[in-house]
Amino acid sequence: MTGWLWWAAGGGLLLMLVLCRRPLTALCRLAVRSGLGMVFLWLFQGLGGLLGVTLGVNLLNGLVLGALGPPGFALLLLTQWTGR
Repeated sequence: MTGWLWWAAGGGLLLMLVLCRRPLTALCRLAVRSGLGMVFLWLFQGLGGLLGVTLGVNLLNGLVLGALGPPGFALLLLTQWTGR
């Protein structure tokens, strides 16, 4: 590749990163919050067993908790309760 092609590729990559900054930030925030939601589900397993409530520690439940927060936890409990 010639020099100008490298500069054009670098400029295109920089432009793409600038244009996609907000969606990438939101995606990273969702990933962190989903990870924390999965940690919460893992911690809830012990207490949930005593209360008779079981929620699986999986990616879907983590994404629901990451996207919705405490209302998502209530939604998961409600769906688990209606499924019985």
